[in-house]
Amino acid sequence: MVAIAESSEANADSPSTSLPADRVKHEEKSHTVGQGLGEFVPWIDNAVQQAQLAQKTVESTLENAIVVTKSRLDRILTTSSAHFNQTLDSLQDLKSEYSVYEDLVFGKIREGLLLAASHPLTTTGAVLGVGVLGLKRPRRFLYYSAMRLFVSEEALLSRADAKVKELQKSIDFLKAESAKLENRAVQAEGEMIRGRTKLRQAGKQIRSVIQSAYKIERQAAGLKDVLRELPRREVSRFRSQVSNLASEAKKERNVLTKEVTKISNYGISV
Repeated sequence: MVAIAESSEANADSPSTSLPADRVKHEEKSHTVGQGLGEFVPWIDNAVQQAQLAQKTVESTLENAIVVTKSRLDRILTTSSAHFNQTLDSLQDLKSEYSVYEDLVFGKIREGLLLAASHPLTTTGAVLGVGVLGLKRPRRFLYYSAMRLFVSEEALLSRADAKVKELQKSIDFLKAESAKLENRAVQAEGEMIRGRTKLRQAGKQIRSVIQSAYKIERQAAGLKDVLRELPRREVSRFRSQVSNLASEAKKERNVLTKEVTKISNYGISV
C-alpha cells in the first residue's frame, strides 16, 4: 500500500514539473528573438538617419543652386541695363557733338558766301586762278615760264639734253629686248613647225606599222586554218606559237593606236 501511494504521488507530481520546462523554453526563444531585434534596431535607425541626411543635402544643394542662379541672372540684368544706358548716353553725346560741328561748318560756309558776295572781284579772280591751276596745260605752261625766269637757258638745254639721252637709252634697250624676243619667237615657231612635221611623219609611220600589224593578225588567222589540215601532234605546237604571235601583234597595235590618238589630240592630222 505504501508503494502504491508513493507511485501515485510521483505521478501526481510529474505534470507539475513538466510545465515549468516548456515555459522556460518559450521564454528562452522570446529572449533570443528580442536580442535579434535589439541588434537590428540600431542599424535601421542609422539607415533612416543617413536617408534623412541625404535628403537634407540634396535640398540644400538645390536651394544653393537656385540662389546662385538668381543672383547671376540679377547681375546679368543689372549689367546689361547699365551697358544699354551707357550706350544711349554715348549716342546722345555723339549727337550733340555732331550738331555742334554741323553748326560750325555751316556757319563757316555762310561766312564764306557772305564774304564772296561782298567782294565779287576778288572771288572771281580766285575762282579763275583755281580753275587755271587745276587744268593740266595751263599748269605746265606756268611751270615752264617760272623755270625760264629763275633758270638760265643753258641749264634748261643741258637738262633737256640729258632727258633726251635717257629716253634714247630706254628706247634702245626696248628695241634690243624686242629683237631678242622676236628671235626667240621665230625660233620657237620654227621648232614648233618642225615638231609638228616630225609628229605628222611619225604618225604616218605609226599608221603603216598598224596596217602591218593588221596584216600579221590576218596571216595568223589564215595560218590557223592551214594548220587544221596537219596531224594533231604537230598542230598543237604550231597553233600555240601562232596564237602567241597574233596576241603580241595585237598588243603592239593597241599601243601604237594610243600614240596616234595623242598626236591627233595636238591638232595634227595623221
